[in-house]
Amino acid sequence: MVAKTKKAKQEKALKKAEKRRAQATAEARRPSDEVGLDFARAWVTFPDPADDEQLFRCDLTWLTSRWTCIFGSGCQGIEAGRADDGCCTLGAHFSDEEDEERVAGHVARLTPDLWQFHDVGTDSGWIQEDEDGDRQTRRWQGSCIFQNRPGFAAGAGCSLHILALREGREPLETKPDVCWQLPVRRTYDWIDRPDDTRVLQVTIGEYDRRGWGSGGHDLHWWCTSATSAHGAGDPVYVSYAPELTELMGKEAYATLVQLCEERLAAALPMAPHPADPRP
Repeated sequence: MVAKTKKAKQEKALKKAEKRRAQATAEARRPSDEVGLDFARAWVTFPDPADDEQLFRCDLTWLTSRWTCIFGSGCQGIEAGRADDGCCTLGAHFSDEEDEERVAGHVARLTPDLWQFHDVGTDSGWIQEDEDGDRQTRRWQGSCIFQNRPGFAAGAGCSLHILALREGREPLETKPDVCWQLPVRRTYDWIDRPDDTRVLQVTIGEYDRRGWGSGGHDLHWWCTSATSAHGAGDPVYVSYAPELTELMGKEAYATLVQLCEERLAAALPMAPHPADPRP
């Protein structure tokens, strides 16, 4: 029994070592404009003004950073040689049935002038199942079927995004959850307190490579830690106001705005994002 236990521990250690080596190799292949994953971050925790059984934990380093989406203007794509895809190469998994049903309602309103592959999607379907049986948007010719390719008259990029803009909507209304939430990541944890009470902690942070799981290290490029995607426009908490409001609620988002503004007003804010431009 002791020998078996020792062997199991050795095998576990070997697997961990192999995983570390694989991640190190992926790090070495990573484009030079990406900073590392491990650096100091400034977090803030506050009670949810709308729910006394919930609190928010927010990454101010990320939310006050100057990240911006550079799709079509410098984005290198998550797969080598497919920069035009951005992060659409793998298609989008649905978070639940409600997410799929909501998207389906908007897909039904897409027309051939807005959706390049309208004929394919309507004739043979726009949903597929992955190897685990989970439902997602169909991949067509190497990328999501809803992605219009460069040169299409309505514009390159997500046809569901284009639909929203044409109708004066926020894209979060028409796109799958994972698409409009990226690169903000929301997670949940139950916290047991010393007085035998529990509270749900909602974390709002950066969807970095680790957010994808172990496969995140294999992505060709990822924008949140890339210096080329930092430095232009408003900080994330401003540019992503509609998405953060949807993820947090109006009252909690208002509290977040106040905390972010206080951070930016500080002479030397603690733990700036390393991909941001130097002052």
